[in-house]
Amino acid sequence: PFYRQTSEKPLSRKPAGRKSSRPQMVSPVSKDATEDLRKATGALEAQALVKQDLLPADQAQVLNEMAKYQVPQRSGDIVMIQSEHTGAIDVLSADLESADLLGDHRKVSPPLMAPPCIWTFAKVKEFKSKLGKEKNSRLVVKRGEVVTIRVPTHPEGKRVCWEFATDDYDIGFGVYFDWTPVTSTDITVQVSDSSDDEDEEEEEEEEIEEPVPAGDVERGSRSSLRGRYGEVMPVYRRDSHRDVQAGSHDYPGEGIYLLKFDNSYSLLRNKTLYFHIYYTS
Repeated sequence: PFYRQTSEKPLSRKPAGRKSSRPQMVSPVSKDATEDLRKATGALEAQALVKQDLLPADQAQVLNEMAKYQVPQRSGDIVMIQSEHTGAIDVLSADLESADLLGDHRKVSPPLMAPPCIWTFAKVKEFKSKLGKEKNSRLVVKRGEVVTIRVPTHPEGKRVCWEFATDDYDIGFGVYFDWTPVTSTDITVQVSDSSDDEDEEEEEEEEIEEPVPAGDVERGSRSSLRGRYGEVMPVYRRDSHRDVQAGSHDYPGEGIYLLKFDNSYSLLRNKTLYFHIYYTS
């Protein structure tokens, strides 16, 4: 056999027939390497899940960023991750699981509202005669219009109540709740040309990326209001020309009730509305 001669010398020489029993010392560098290996393994696992279509790409990106940092285990701690490209900072809560953690970046829907209490009574003529003499209790909802009466919660009240009736024809009616701080207890009236225009204006104010088309008043409105506000009762056509429509709803918290009178479906007829809105304790 051919042997190659080399000039390299061994770094150390041990006596023949003896085995070293001295324990090897682990340097701090090896610990860092282990930590880097753990982080790299987490990133590879996230990439594998993306290839298997088990995780969306945006969630996998957040997981890859999280793999670079030590996630705190104490409840209430947070992790702040800053993007290397945009400089944006994501704040992640440590007391949530990863699925909930990632879902926190998505838009959160408002909480479900308790159902209202609604009823009718037949004394329409007496009701309209009484309110016709009072100030700010009668208005005309023109054809194609939507009138929104904004009723803030009152610090001395626990429940909002409403009563209304119309002349000759029905009208659409629904109630929503805006979770916003109350700065004034004044009741205000807002008029828009149609439910479609109103939704577009509200979407521009809130910068909604995917507008939701307005629903049919015949079947109950399913507009974008449901995504922005708490829905107490959807907009349906009410026979307010036959019976007085009444209802109440317990305050879910501080905010503003939106009482919507929808005449957007009518192309020819204006509707005369008589209404009484108040709070009770």
